Amino acid sequence: MVRIGLDAMGGDFAPESPLKGIDLALTELKSAFDVHLYGPGHVLDSYTPVVAGRVVKVEAPDVIEMGESPTKAIMKKPNSSIALALAQLKAGHIDMFISAGNTGAVLVGAMYTVKATEGVIRPAIASYVPNLKGGFSILLDVGANPDAKPDVLHQFAILGSLYAQYMFNKPTPKVGLINIGSEAEKGSLVAQAAYNLFKDSDKIHFGGNMEGYDVFTGEYDVMVCDGFVGNVLLKTAESLYKIFGSKLHEDPFIKKFDYQYYGGTPILGINKPVLIGHGISSPRAFVSMISQGVEMVNSGLVEKVKTTFEP
Repeated sequence: MVRIGLDAMGGDFAPESPLKGIDLALTELKSAFDVHLYGPGHVLDSYTPVVAGRVVKVEAPDVIEMGESPTKAIMKKPNSSIALALAQLKAGHIDMFISAGNTGAVLVGAMYTVKATEGVIRPAIASYVPNLKGGFSILLDVGANPDAKPDVLHQFAILGSLYAQYMFNKPTPKVGLINIGSEAEKGSLVAQAAYNLFKDSDKIHFGGNMEGYDVFTGEYDVMVCDGFVGNVLLKTAESLYKIFGSKLHEDPFIKKFDYQYYGGTPILGINKPVLIGHGISSPRAFVSMISQGVEMVNSGLVEKVKTTFEP
């Protein structure tokens, strides 16, 4: 039974969206999981799960607001839903944690409490990008590391490859390095140095540089860039759904750009599974996150990362 830790106070529509999402997940998903719900007492007392016995309520009286400084909030509010859940994740009381709350606080809290996997220089936030082959590609980093050196980008490629391998069942995922041209000498000095690392690496299947028009083709299973470029790309992809979604309701490709479809983005390179949800996450998005979280735990992804990066 997978124990899912969930932040009741995470997101613009909390606690309504997380609580409704739990009820939908309990009735719709066939996976074996329980939910450990973290939040203030008055929220927990007002909630009666649709399926009795599958929700454990854990009182967390403090709340980290969306606009708070992540580092200060984590330090000053150890009894917040985010900080307390991450502490219990480290202690082994839950198997993974989901929050649609303050992204910076979740990331800082994870680094401070759960900590990076030994050997990983900088953990990355990965995201799903729909492609024209009918599936998804992995894009990383999408915001945790606005600047990244070549060796960090190489580790992103390894982390993304492991995710694609164990979550997407791709034995040899093809990696692309996002650049302004396909030639090895194109791009910044960082991109050129990263290209050589990728090319000589025996830990990834490197397909070469890729350009912006390759992002949605599905030619690459893993797309690597720094967090600045990745965040711009991710929000551009999300805007496609907003622009075209109302005009092409039945188009299956455009529908996959809806954040609710995949739910949340994983932090890769830390010692326990953590998913970050969109601030405007709906109940349906929480169902997707819970499903993804169960799959992450069952896949053994974190242990695979530890084995790969161990000194």
